[in-house]
Amino acid sequence: MLTIRNMTAAILLFGIATLTPAALIAGGAFWGGLWVLAAVIYLTAMTSLLDRLIKHESAAGEAGLHDLLSALIALVHFALIPLTVWGLAGEHLEPLEKAGLFFAAGLWLGQVSNANAHELIHRGGKTLHRLGMWAYITLLFGHHTSAHVLVHHRHVGTRADPNTSRKGEGLYRYILRAWVGSFRAGYRAEKDRLARIGRPAWRNPYVIYLGGAGLCVTASAMIGGLGGLVAYLGLCAYAQSQLLMSDYVQHYGLTRALDARGKPEPVGAKHSWNSPHWFSSALLLNATRHSDHHAHPARPYPELTIPDDAPMLPRPLPLMASIALVPPLWRKIMDPRVDRWRNA
Repeated sequence: MLTIRNMTAAILLFGIATLTPAALIAGGAFWGGLWVLAAVIYLTAMTSLLDRLIKHESAAGEAGLHDLLSALIALVHFALIPLTVWGLAGEHLEPLEKAGLFFAAGLWLGQVSNANAHELIHRGGKTLHRLGMWAYITLLFGHHTSAHVLVHHRHVGTRADPNTSRKGEGLYRYILRAWVGSFRAGYRAEKDRLARIGRPAWRNPYVIYLGGAGLCVTASAMIGGLGGLVAYLGLCAYAQSQLLMSDYVQHYGLTRALDARGKPEPVGAKHSWNSPHWFSSALLLNATRHSDHHAHPARPYPELTIPDDAPMLPRPLPLMASIALVPPLWRKIMDPRVDRWRNA
């Protein structure tokens, strides 16, 4: 049985890890300077250092408390985007401060808030699910709500999943293929779902995804004019690349075998790369425990574990994502590991 102390420790760990950089980014949008520098250091060097120094498993907690934290992170997300756009479009920050603010905000939106929105779209309740959906819509990536749940989880590790990266495929080629492919596959999946339940085509959530994106683009222009629009589009593109980079790293080269009828084997622990590192796991709401998530998509993030037979990344997930930016180095590190798992 979990004690009240364990529950409190868990919520504090995830809350401090995820919300501290958001507070630093907000300060950076207003005042620049050390606030921006602290946000950049927190999301890069400090996270890497703590992963190296502290060998400790993330605490488990009662799911309801963590749903409250997820809702809070989503609300912070909705406030941080217009604040960052205002800061980037304004004249009170120096160019270097704006560059740091853009970098830090894009990292938080694409890694932390993405991990949180990912959790929310898997929740059963409509309110939490819609919070996650609107978090993706405000990143101009609303279709991920449909494509992830209806396509990725069903077809992961096969050619039918646009978000499964293939051995030898470079990150940049993958990003373009996965973005376009998931948009199309998600739309087809929603269209088929509506036909099965007898609902009209206009009920397709893609109407909301695209309409909401239009509202967000208009709002960014109202906040900061042309500069605000450019800043917003840049932030969304950067955050989307972080999201797709995560999928690239966590599924690189791991495919499901086909039986004699061409049917893929059940999804197992061996079809996702995992990372056990303490602080980045807390920062990313245990998205690093990816095998267990695919085995139990509705399981709350504090309860996720790493199976004993799961493939492990050689370095923390954020660091491996950085290595993926250099395809030859990435292939040198990961291709031999993919081969070992395929031949195991």
